[in-house]
Amino acid sequence: MKQSLQLKLGQQLTMTPQLQQAIRLLQLSTLDLQQEIQEALESNPMLETAEEDFDGESETTKTNTEAKVKELNENWDDKIPDDLAVDTQWDDIYQTPVMSAPPSSEDYDFDNFNSVTETLQDHLLWQLNLTPMSEVDRLIATAIIDAIDDSGFLTLSAEDIHDSLQGDPELDIEHDEVMAVLHRLQHFDPPGVAAHDLRECLLIQLRQLPPETESLQNAILVVDKFITLLGNHDYAQLLRRTKLKEPELKAAIDLIQTLNPRPGDSIDSSQAEYVIPDVFVSKVGRQWRVELNPDVAPKLRINNGYADLVRRADNSSDNNFLRDSLQEARWFLKSLQSRNETLMKVASAIVERQIDFFEYGEEAMKPMVLNDIAEAVDMHESTISRVTTQKYMHTPRGVFELKYFFSSHVGTTSGGECSSTAIRAIIKKLVAAENLRKPLSDSKITQLLQEQGIEVARRTIAKYRESLNIPPSNERKRLT
Repeated sequence: MKQSLQLKLGQQLTMTPQLQQAIRLLQLSTLDLQQEIQEALESNPMLETAEEDFDGESETTKTNTEAKVKELNENWDDKIPDDLAVDTQWDDIYQTPVMSAPPSSEDYDFDNFNSVTETLQDHLLWQLNLTPMSEVDRLIATAIIDAIDDSGFLTLSAEDIHDSLQGDPELDIEHDEVMAVLHRLQHFDPPGVAAHDLRECLLIQLRQLPPETESLQNAILVVDKFITLLGNHDYAQLLRRTKLKEPELKAAIDLIQTLNPRPGDSIDSSQAEYVIPDVFVSKVGRQWRVELNPDVAPKLRINNGYADLVRRADNSSDNNFLRDSLQEARWFLKSLQSRNETLMKVASAIVERQIDFFEYGEEAMKPMVLNDIAEAVDMHESTISRVTTQKYMHTPRGVFELKYFFSSHVGTTSGGECSSTAIRAIIKKLVAAENLRKPLSDSKITQLLQEQGIEVARRTIAKYRESLNIPPSNERKRLT
């Protein structure tokens, strides 16, 4: 092989750092964007928030106020007499303390004040500390609480817990002691905690109800002996096996449905998370208006004080740093502006194409893919995908991710198209209006949709039904 030099001409797409930054900011969610802006403010001295104009005035006002208060206090000290008349009012001589104003509704953090931070184990240990027990029983109770999961069920059997406590030779713990402590813990709050399975959990809750509760004994019978038939909604077998009349069985089932099958979920230790919409959609007159959320990110600008220093002609390292920081700040602001413009274009195109959804609801949703919006705004599909990911739109019908408005389609008998979102809405409407004694099967729903001119397979109906968390027809059957 002979080595040689050759000249070739070719084209190559190169992404500049500015373009890379713009693409990265475009695909960030609201929370990630806020974090990115905060990091830019901390690392780049050329960037500042626009709200800093009032800091100097606030400091001056604060200084003047403190001086006036000090002078007023000194004058009051000179005017206080040694002896007071009998009919003198306290407020005539002494200064009335100024009470601090309560926090405004804007500054009041409702989540931090009302948030639940304790776990289920913390809640049970708190009750354990209030319960008189011996040291051995308290040790057993602690081991049982450690074996309870977040739903309130035991992850270990009583035998396993007993075996785990046999490691200490000084402790001579019997299995009956473990069961006795377990029964005491099962009377803790929330009702039904520390159960091995669903049957035991429901029985614990039923036995804690007042004895005069209506249909209590029938409910205990159904849960204790026939919980499998109840789970399968086999009401014919339940009526025959329990020898109850239909009104009595219905009353027992109604009582069972008031119980909590996952008692630990009532002690929720997670913090509430709220979606911050990027776009607001509202109807003004007969027109739908699209606006960006101004509170998503703080307003940024170039620091004029540092920018004036860059005009020096020297080539010192400090000036070079300021010059580079100024250029980076300008790129960052331009990327933010490009992100907002692109988001506004895409959101406006979505609203324009899905105007029937905003007017009439989900059943009027039109089928739409990324390419439809890409052609409308003259952008690539990958750009539309980045814009619509983890971006949310606040509408009169609720808060939706921009991805929600894109859906596949199925054909109709008239030759048109129907959105899969519209089909889901129709299925939800049909199920809500069905007869609970004879719920609609997937085949029946398929037939009803065909009567409306929508051609869809039964397996597709089953897939849409599962995506809506709607159980099959045999599980939706009820006694009415």
